[in-house]
Amino acid sequence: MWIPTEHEKYGVVIASFRGTVPYGLSLEIGDTVQILEKCDGWYRGFALKNPNIKGIFPSSYVHLKNACVKNKGQFEMVIPTEDSVITEMTSTLRDWGTMWKQLYVRNEGDLFHRLWHIMNEILDLRRQVLVGHLTHDRMKDVKRHITARLDWGNEQLGLDLVPRKEYAMVDPEDISITELYRLMEHRHRKKDTPVQASSHHLFVQMKSLMCSNLGEELEVIFSLFDSKENRPISERFFLRLNRNGLPKAPDKPERQCSLFVDLGSSELRKDIYITVHIIRIGRMGAGEKKNACNVQYRRPFGCAVLSIADLLTGETKDDLILKVYMCNTESEWYQIHENIIKKLNARYNLTGSNAGLAVSLQLLHGDIEQIRREYSSVFSHGVSITRKLGFSNIIMPGEMRNDLYITIERGEFEKGGKNVARNVDVTMFIVDSSGQTLKDFISFGSGEPPASEYHSFVLYHNNSPRWSELLKLPIPVDKFRGAHIRFEFRHCSTKEKGEKKLFGFSFVPLMQEDGRTLPDGTHELIVHKCEESTNLRDITRYLKLPFSKGIFLGNNNQTMKATKESFWITSFLCSTKLTQNGDMLDLLKWRTHPDKITGCLSKLKEIDGSEIVKFLQDTLDTLFGILDENSQKYGSKVFDSLVHIINLLQDSKFHHFKPVMDTYIESHFAGALAYRDLIKVLKWYVDRITEAERQEHIQEVLKAQEYIFKYIVQSRRLFSLATGGQNEDEFRCCIQELLMSVRFFLSQESKGSGALSQSQAVFLSSFPAVYSELLKLFDVREVANLVQDTLGSLPTIMHVDDSLQAVKLQCIGKTVESQLYTNPDSRYILLPVVLHHLHIHLQEQKDLIMCARILSNVFCLIKKNSSEKSVLEEIDVIVTSLLDILLRTILEITSRPQPSGSTMRLQFQDVTGEFVACLLSLLRQMTDRHYQQLLDSFNTKEELRDFLLQIFTVFRILIRPEMFPRDWTVMRLVANNVIITTVLYLSDALRKNFLNENFDYKIWDSYFYLAVIFINQLCLQLEMFTPSKKKKVLEKYGDMRVTMGCEIFSMWQNLGEHKLHFIPALIGPFLEVTLIPQPDLRNVMIPIFHDMMDWEQRRSGNFKQVEAKLIDKLDSLMSEGKGDETYRELFNSIIPLFGPYPSLLKKIERETWRESGVSLIATVTRLMERLLDYRDCMKMGEVDGKKIGCTVSLLNFYKTELNKEEMYIRYIHKLYDLHLKAQNFTEAAYTLLLYDELLEWSDRPLREFLTYPMQTEWQRKEHLHLTIIQNFDRGKCWENGIILCRKIAEQYESYYDYRNLSKMRMMEASLYDKIMDQQRLEPEFFRVGFYGKKFPFFLRNKEFVCRGHDYERLEAFQQRMLNEFPHAIAMQHANQPDETIFQAEAQYLQIYAVTPIPESQEVLQREGVPDNIKSFYKVNHIWKFRYDRPFHKGTKDKENEFKSLWVERTSLYLVQSLPGISRWFEVEKREVVEMSPLENAIEVLENKNQQLKTLISQCQTRQMQNINPLTMCLNGVIDAAVNGGVSRYQEAFFVKEYILNHPEDGEKIARLRELMLEQAQILEFGLAVHEKFVPQDMRPLHKKLVDQFFVMKSSLGIQEFSACIQASPVHFPNGSPRVCRNSAPASMSPDGTRVIPRRSPLSYPAVNRYSSSSLSSQASAEVSNITGQSESSDEVFNMQPSPSTSSLSSTHSASPNVTSSAPSSARASPLLSDKHKHSRENSCLSPRERPCSAIYPTPVEPSQRMLFNHIGDGALPRSDPNLSAPEKASPARHTTSVSPSPAGRSPLKGSVQSFTPSPVEYHSPGLTSNSPVLSGSYSSGISSLSRCSTSETSGFENQVNEQSAPVPVPVPVPAPSLGGPEEPVRKESKTPPPYSVYERTLRRPVPLPHSLSIPVTSEPPALPPKPLAARSGLENGTRRTEPGPRPRPLPRKVSQL
Repeated sequence: MWIPTEHEKYGVVIASFRGTVPYGLSLEIGDTVQILEKCDGWYRGFALKNPNIKGIFPSSYVHLKNACVKNKGQFEMVIPTEDSVITEMTSTLRDWGTMWKQLYVRNEGDLFHRLWHIMNEILDLRRQVLVGHLTHDRMKDVKRHITARLDWGNEQLGLDLVPRKEYAMVDPEDISITELYRLMEHRHRKKDTPVQASSHHLFVQMKSLMCSNLGEELEVIFSLFDSKENRPISERFFLRLNRNGLPKAPDKPERQCSLFVDLGSSELRKDIYITVHIIRIGRMGAGEKKNACNVQYRRPFGCAVLSIADLLTGETKDDLILKVYMCNTESEWYQIHENIIKKLNARYNLTGSNAGLAVSLQLLHGDIEQIRREYSSVFSHGVSITRKLGFSNIIMPGEMRNDLYITIERGEFEKGGKNVARNVDVTMFIVDSSGQTLKDFISFGSGEPPASEYHSFVLYHNNSPRWSELLKLPIPVDKFRGAHIRFEFRHCSTKEKGEKKLFGFSFVPLMQEDGRTLPDGTHELIVHKCEESTNLRDITRYLKLPFSKGIFLGNNNQTMKATKESFWITSFLCSTKLTQNGDMLDLLKWRTHPDKITGCLSKLKEIDGSEIVKFLQDTLDTLFGILDENSQKYGSKVFDSLVHIINLLQDSKFHHFKPVMDTYIESHFAGALAYRDLIKVLKWYVDRITEAERQEHIQEVLKAQEYIFKYIVQSRRLFSLATGGQNEDEFRCCIQELLMSVRFFLSQESKGSGALSQSQAVFLSSFPAVYSELLKLFDVREVANLVQDTLGSLPTIMHVDDSLQAVKLQCIGKTVESQLYTNPDSRYILLPVVLHHLHIHLQEQKDLIMCARILSNVFCLIKKNSSEKSVLEEIDVIVTSLLDILLRTILEITSRPQPSGSTMRLQFQDVTGEFVACLLSLLRQMTDRHYQQLLDSFNTKEELRDFLLQIFTVFRILIRPEMFPRDWTVMRLVANNVIITTVLYLSDALRKNFLNENFDYKIWDSYFYLAVIFINQLCLQLEMFTPSKKKKVLEKYGDMRVTMGCEIFSMWQNLGEHKLHFIPALIGPFLEVTLIPQPDLRNVMIPIFHDMMDWEQRRSGNFKQVEAKLIDKLDSLMSEGKGDETYRELFNSIIPLFGPYPSLLKKIERETWRESGVSLIATVTRLMERLLDYRDCMKMGEVDGKKIGCTVSLLNFYKTELNKEEMYIRYIHKLYDLHLKAQNFTEAAYTLLLYDELLEWSDRPLREFLTYPMQTEWQRKEHLHLTIIQNFDRGKCWENGIILCRKIAEQYESYYDYRNLSKMRMMEASLYDKIMDQQRLEPEFFRVGFYGKKFPFFLRNKEFVCRGHDYERLEAFQQRMLNEFPHAIAMQHANQPDETIFQAEAQYLQIYAVTPIPESQEVLQREGVPDNIKSFYKVNHIWKFRYDRPFHKGTKDKENEFKSLWVERTSLYLVQSLPGISRWFEVEKREVVEMSPLENAIEVLENKNQQLKTLISQCQTRQMQNINPLTMCLNGVIDAAVNGGVSRYQEAFFVKEYILNHPEDGEKIARLRELMLEQAQILEFGLAVHEKFVPQDMRPLHKKLVDQFFVMKSSLGIQEFSACIQASPVHFPNGSPRVCRNSAPASMSPDGTRVIPRRSPLSYPAVNRYSSSSLSSQASAEVSNITGQSESSDEVFNMQPSPSTSSLSSTHSASPNVTSSAPSSARASPLLSDKHKHSRENSCLSPRERPCSAIYPTPVEPSQRMLFNHIGDGALPRSDPNLSAPEKASPARHTTSVSPSPAGRSPLKGSVQSFTPSPVEYHSPGLTSNSPVLSGSYSSGISSLSRCSTSETSGFENQVNEQSAPVPVPVPVPAPSLGGPEEPVRKESKTPPPYSVYERTLRRPVPLPHSLSIPVTSEPPALPPKPLAARSGLENGTRRTEPGPRPRPLPRKVSQL
């Protein structure tokens, strides 16, 4: 039977339980469980991490822990009764565990490892706490470490700041909000700004001295030296080294390292140095022989220096090597360190042995106790302490020191009868009064035990030695009196081996007879002659002698006359027991000289403070003794002295002595009668304040009033104890009178000088310290009344001195912080005064920081839920007095601009935060009664309205994210809890007072706005919290969003017909609320939408406003980044918003306005799909096609479906920015053109919008035009820029703005220059299919054509797309995918290259138009693209595969032309046709014939110096023909079987035969030209070609061509190659004679497109067949091999028109079988990888083309793009199929003349002899097959100029067949405008937008940019049939442009 548990409530799982039993609860080790019931070794309960799932588990799997239960029963809460730090540690580590794993996933390795170490450390510390064996101090230390690490981890992981008090977490409910704010702020400050330590310590460790030739022991002396003041500032650290340079006592670490302690912050500067002096112990000269002398001397060795600034970086300087220097002359040894610091290089150099000192240095910060804790290892091993010289900055009481510092300075000695100077050695002893030497009181430095005697170092042959050695003599006080120091001087001879020879001595007594010690300073001592040390044993003999020059003992002057020798020392006493001050001694011994008392008291102020504090207790005893002796006489003097001593203790150096004085007052003070005199004198001073002119002394008295009152109170208590409380009334009366005098002086206003106000300020600053003293004698209420009266007497006017106002507030602040205010009785008395002064200051907005602090302290004392009557009354007073002014203050300070300085900004945030905390504290304390009283206190509705608006505004400010730091979630939740409680109280007032006839829109709007931003706060979105955090928040506060949502609904229902005021304004805010994924909140809010729609329908009969607002809000939510990762969920929430979720759709369907409602849902849904895609794309870092495509989709949606112009324009600019970022300048220009088209050239004013200022429409359009032109220029789309230049020039001209007109014309001219001079690369185009459901909505199952980047080939493009869609799978075939691919839950990419087909052929067909003009028209404004795929139909003939080789030609039509506002556009329509093998063969021959013509004309006009291209082309055709070539076509198509089976192909067969014959004529003519120009070494090859040609003719059945050649010249209708504008006409025949013109089938024109390839038998050949296209140029281009076939040939590949290659003979290509498996599976995706043969055009790099004489019928057809090869069977047929109005020729070019080779040889320096052009093998004469592609269109491949720079290539033009059975006829000859951004419906071009259209003029426009309508002279279709002499070309004039 299951029994509810009583004690077993809480446990930790110690072994994982799988929960396999029925009702079993699965548990993991470490889970915490709450137990509900038990039964036979089983528990029933739940895991705290998931309280919704309950189950059973074995009791043995759980370790029980003590816990207390709250709310027993169904909703009981279990709280473990363990240390709160342990609880926090456990929950924090659980939260960290999950996040720690995520760090690994996110690859944040550094933080991952650091956090792992911290977590392990916390676990170790947790174990220590749980064991419970720690001492109290150690426990405190461990908790401090734990909390520090918890805070660090929380900060690193972005978790919340935890408020703590004494290391334990604080419950916000248990303390006031102001106290919570202070705790949070303190922790935040601690985190942000580490407190600067005031005390610093330098750790020094000596490692070794590295030197090549040591051999002697050394002494190393460290000290700190101040180079600014030129003196040492520390004692010395003394260390002995052995002969190897290592420390002599390695077993004693305290002798190797030292801590230089008590360095102030002022001493951490660059002119403080660490100096190291090294003394060697050995022979006099470093190089002397051993037998010279055995005596050891201290001799200088070297010095090293380091600035302390080098250690300020905070790093430990381990193994630092200091260079050791030696002075050049020993006499300067005493200042070597100064010379090194000053870098006086001439006085020192490196030691001969090049020694280096290895040391370790570290700067430590904090007080010495803290250092001991943090660096315990240093102190545990042992370290010597090196003090500062003298007392530290702060003198601590109880510090016992009696150190005399002696510096051995210098000496002046005589030679002593020798020729050379002496080697002087000084020995020092301390001798007591009995003549005994004091043992062990001479300290050389820390690290070395004290010695009994000291030997100086010896300077060689120096009678004026300078030592500057510092020694410390720690002599006890009892041995000081009568002791003296004796210095003995000896000469050290290097020759004598005996003892050092004594020659004199000096001495100095330590204390004078009057008790004063040796004064500080330098003393010149007399050197007394003495050669026997026995004479010194009796001290009485020499103590009578004078010791110092100028100071004599007795009258013995004889010795003075004899001596000229002197010895100087400097002494400095640091003692807490002895004094050198005679005045101090006189005062302490006042009883022996009563007559000197007045003088001693006067001199007290001149005595140094350190002397007074040393003898503080004795001095005070003296003063009160004198007062008791004669108070009348000395009363005021003693009072003044006491004031001086009290104020002395205010000094920071001595403030630690205040406790000494407190102890004295409590324990040693015995002046029971002193209070009378003290009160009397104090009152006398106070009464004199108002009259006194000089108030400095009075202010000193007022400053000391705290301690004066302490003495008064203690004296009175002593008197009461002694007398049993006599004279109590008299004492009270005296105090009352004193305070009356104070009140009078405080109430006085300062007139003229500010001296009085300064005195008032001094009094107020120290007055609060008196309260605690008065409380010792008076009742709390009495003291409170006294203080209230005193503070109440202050003048309240605000125009008095500001400094006084500040001090007055500080006084109020100290009063609130005092013990007096904490008592409720006194607080009620003092509160009105405090609030009164605060109110005045807040009203004036002065001293806000102080006001905030006082208010915080006031509220800190009022805890939450204090229901005591006194507290409620206090709240009443505060609400009445301060609530209104507090709200106004918060509004005022938050509306100010924040100060710029960081310190000022911190203060600003502090004061704002404190006021906010005060307001929240006050509101939390207010009860129903308080709110009711507050609302009743307003006399009119206007006042209530202003108050409500004010408080709602303040609440909105409090909700702002920047109000508190990001990690202050605890504070935010508390604030929100207070706000919602207050709002619930105030909403009643809103309902009662501002509805119906009193309806006030502003206040209701403010209310709803507050509610919405309250719900949307980030800190309330519980879904983003960790489970444990969410649980805590829900337990403490519930879901405040739902509460506020219910309140919104309730208030909305109360509005009635007033709801119309808020439609559509509240649609957006309410929509934002519904997007929060909280079901309860949505249930409450969604019915409001139905209500809104209903009211809107009633009012206006539609939803236009609702829809508009809804769409605007959705878009703004995106731009704000709402939702981030969860935006998909938010989208899903919008569907149920209008869908089945709360059955809103059902409600709509019941309404009369059902259709419009459902339509609204559909629109919003479609918009959301696009917005979601946009949001997802914008999250990515780099700009890619996906972002641009998504923006285009959204932009079009806003224009076409929603017609929202402003949104449309916004997204135009977003798209523009994306293009600029991606450097798509052309697309950027087209994008901006969309906005430009919306504007007119008018003066209508436009508002400021986006980045545009307020301006007229004309100005904005002008600005847009200029920006667009600039982008077209950068995108090399100059033709489009020219159009816009003309547009804007027209405007300038109409306004007579000739200055700008001139600039615009110049800009236009520069664009023309760029067209002619700069190169443009022709981009490749790629078709991309996006298949599968995983693609974004705007791409899914659609195909696009993309314009590639410069130099981008298929492989690079494919890789780019795969990078953009990393999860996509690349399809390896070009077949259309099936339905399974469309519906797959994956991403499939299908990519292949396509060929652009230009619609406009007019420019491309014109003769003489340069290539760089044509190149623009080949790749711009392209709607149609083509892709060819070869395949075999029927049985494949192994002997002749061309019989069955068909081509599938796919044409793609786009929705918009490329380029446009995007680099890619969707395919709107696709058409597929099949080309028969015969049509394929015709196309191949046409292309090859055109190629031959071009090369021949170039060679004949000497446009190429190198004849190789022609040679190789002829070789390729003739050799291939001999070996099989065209004969394969004969076998395939001329056989009887084929003709009978295909009767419909008769015309095509005839056409093929014509082409073969034409090819033979061209070849014969070509061989004739070749013979004329071929070099001598190529003659054998030429002869071979001629022989092979006759074989070829015989195979074609042609016997003789000589007559034909003369009669039928080959015509080249491409216009004259403009080699020289004035070149003379020349015949086409090889011998130069004039040719008789006659029509011939060879006059069918065709021009080829080439790509260069490497010279090999597998050369790639790519051909296009744009007929009649001219590519003449004004310059001869270099013909150089392309660097790489793969890189260049695909760039300039022609349309992928893969046709059958000519069959080869028995020598068939070895690659044939591989390359011609024309199956669907192996079809290539690249247009350049197509099969070809020798019949295909061979690649060549042509320079210019020569125009053959074109004579005959004027109606001879020009190359028409609408004709396919098969239809070009005969001239007659061709003529009938031409468009009605073919483009005619201009008058200048109407007559055509034939050319002969120029007699002058034509050389171009750039031509090379290695241009690889042939597809057949040149060396063997055998044609080889290679993969290439040909196209219907023709044009030249990229030509390389002299700098080898690539030149743009023409792009093919469409050529659908006319009248053929498979292709529809397209009869439109109209050329669409070349720069249009027009839309397209099926295949009908839409008119050009006005921004890029030019009105048709009667004059023909210039080329480029755009050939306009046919000229009127050419419209009649007449042509000249008779050739006339061609006139010389005229230079163009401006009027012709």
